Amino acid sequence: MKFTLSWLRDHLETSASVAEIAATLDRIGLEVEGIENPAKDLGAFVIARVLEAKPHPDADRLRVCQVDFGGKAPIQVVCGAPNARTGMVGVFAPEGTYVPGTDLLLKKARIRGVDSSGMLCSERELKLSDEHDGIIDLEPQLASRVGERFVEVVGLDDPVFDVAVTANRPDALGVRGIARDLAAAGLGTLKKDPYAKAISEGAKGRFPCPVEIRLDLASEVADACPMFAGRVIRGVKNGPSPAWLQKRLRAVGLRPINALVDITNYVSYDRARPLHVYDVAKLDGAVRARLGKAGESFLALDGKTYAIKPGMTVIGDESGALGLGGIMGGESTGVTEGTVDVLIESALFDRVRTAATGRALSIHSDARARFERGVDPQSAVPGVEIATRMVMDLCGGEPSEVAVAGRAPQPAPAIRFDPAEVARLTGIALADAEIKTILKSLGFGISGKGTALDVSPPGWRPDIEGTADLVEEVIRIHGIDNVVSTPMKGNDGVARPVMTERQRRVRAARRVLAGRGMVEAITWSFIPQTEAEHFGGGGETLRLANPISSELSTMRPSLLAGLLTGAQRNRDRAIADVALFEVGQIYEGDREDQQFTAVVGVRVGGARLTGGGRHWRESAAPVDLYDAKADLIALLEALGIDAGKAQAVREAPAWYHPGRSAVLKMGPKIVLGSFGEINPRTLKALDVSGPAVAFELRLEDLPGLKRKMREKGRLELAQLQPVKRDFAFVLARDVAAGDVLKAVMGADKGLITGASVFDIFEGAALGEGRKSLAIEVTLQPRNETLTDEAIEAIGRKIVAEVKKATGGEIRG
Repeated sequence: MKFTLSWLRDHLETSASVAEIAATLDRIGLEVEGIENPAKDLGAFVIARVLEAKPHPDADRLRVCQVDFGGKAPIQVVCGAPNARTGMVGVFAPEGTYVPGTDLLLKKARIRGVDSSGMLCSERELKLSDEHDGIIDLEPQLASRVGERFVEVVGLDDPVFDVAVTANRPDALGVRGIARDLAAAGLGTLKKDPYAKAISEGAKGRFPCPVEIRLDLASEVADACPMFAGRVIRGVKNGPSPAWLQKRLRAVGLRPINALVDITNYVSYDRARPLHVYDVAKLDGAVRARLGKAGESFLALDGKTYAIKPGMTVIGDESGALGLGGIMGGESTGVTEGTVDVLIESALFDRVRTAATGRALSIHSDARARFERGVDPQSAVPGVEIATRMVMDLCGGEPSEVAVAGRAPQPAPAIRFDPAEVARLTGIALADAEIKTILKSLGFGISGKGTALDVSPPGWRPDIEGTADLVEEVIRIHGIDNVVSTPMKGNDGVARPVMTERQRRVRAARRVLAGRGMVEAITWSFIPQTEAEHFGGGGETLRLANPISSELSTMRPSLLAGLLTGAQRNRDRAIADVALFEVGQIYEGDREDQQFTAVVGVRVGGARLTGGGRHWRESAAPVDLYDAKADLIALLEALGIDAGKAQAVREAPAWYHPGRSAVLKMGPKIVLGSFGEINPRTLKALDVSGPAVAFELRLEDLPGLKRKMREKGRLELAQLQPVKRDFAFVLARDVAAGDVLKAVMGADKGLITGASVFDIFEGAALGEGRKSLAIEVTLQPRNETLTDEAIEAIGRKIVAEVKKATGGEIRG
């Protein structure tokens, strides 16, 4: 929303500076995105008079002008404008001036053998408009002001504010609405409405409205256009609008067209009340609001032809569609300088339909911006009266009576409000009188007394629905910066947890998987029906009634489909190794107890985490089921589950490879998760190139989810350097590595903080059915460094525990 300082002062009596106005707007929630001042770039341009203009001796289209610009002597300028002539008053840029429209710094030049200093400027060169057919031709009476600054003489020294307006503030799309907020914030006094008399008394209609206004809408869609008001003014004289009106429209980025159109644009910006005007001579029968029909189209005022779809709100007559209600009118009935009789339209249009139509046709207009936020439902007839007054003042004519079809919606009901709610919700104690003053200054009606006030929101504030909204308005105007800063006391000890166990586990899952080199993905919650059936879903209750597309028709029973296809899209773009994970909802049915939170990870190609390079597996080899198992175990450990107590069984779902997958279970009933290579048939069904491995778990299946979350103690960091020692054990081939690691960790739970396998060897030298397992053990001293004797003693304990648990011997 743009407006000038002088425009604001039409509604607000204030002596505040530009900086004070901008600061106040920011403070009350109307963020100032920028302030432009034409005087900043045009300060060097002055009023000048052409004393003489004669043909260039060596160029037919050039003139050599002697220009008086207020200096000691006239200056010579070579000018190519066709309207350059003796005696004209224009705008002159002296040598050394920066010209914003051409991005040039003027220098003395020699043009076809004739010296030229400075420039006589066009409107485009000053960035006032796109006009460049000739230089600026000012009124002859301004010859008495030669040498004065151009911006001051014509009143361009008028800053332009650009304010960001949120979707809930339709009133702030009008200058009067912004002035009302500033007055409420104490930055001045809201002036009496200059059109108050025109609105209250109305223009006396001298004849019935000759154009019938109708609403051709069924009762079930009556909200598309609940009210349509119009008036005909006969005998108008259309033409260019006055300079003050053109200046304001240009300042806010609008192109002046003619007086009738400029009036509608002015009212739209001044009052947030869009209007439209029709040339009565171009209408065919009654003007009506209706829904669009298939196959209809119209040529809009922006020069484009739009295809109308059923459900769109249309304004039409007997000839067909004339425009889209609340968005844009058509060219066929547009007013021109030859218009004699004009119909002024002021209607109400549904916010949702207006927004949907604008999005469908990609039309962005000032009318759409206002109607989709919510135009004041009581402003239809006042809008006609304001426009009538302006048309009669600028174009003359005789008004008809106002024709109205439909009626405005009932005002919003009053809100029961206790002023004490301000202190309860915000902690700011304000006097009841101040609260009432703020609300009244914003246009709210107040009745009642004490703790039982009835507050009626004005029609221009459709966002006010309850007590909290009223409190927000009071604090917004009172000032967020007036909220007292209260220091928070720091308590000793660890803060109590604020997350549920489920939330904590979701966060932990994301952190550990990201730490393992996987990238989080977010995929669609719905997938093709065939894919849903492949992963055990696709039931009738999970099919969408109105899917986005045929490929997104069914709620997903697994996250694997989206992750695998996402990994393939990356591979199609030459990213060979992909590791993705997702935490999201899966669906077994439409009941709440059939929706689960799943954590799923996928690795494709050679995307494996090797743990720093010291590992018995080659990092360049394709991923296999052990990569998925490592991810799943790391995830379970991060979620507080002791994976060492789990048992791997061959019960993986059918989308896994039957011989290269497993399910981790704790006891006969608790399923912790599944992992393994993806079945080739599944990869083929999804058109994914393998190999691919994955793991899945459901948070609801894990033990302890409903258990009260345990508080962690203080973090204790060891001050001493850890010690690492390697051991190689010769064992029977069928001894699980996990059993060896468990025995190692149990040798000294105080000093041994870590153990991992880094090598495995099998060969004839070890004997039939034997293998060698190399393990790295980490010892962390606490209070004092370890001596060689202490380290040797722990080593003997480790060897003894491994032999006792597995029968393994230290390798010689």
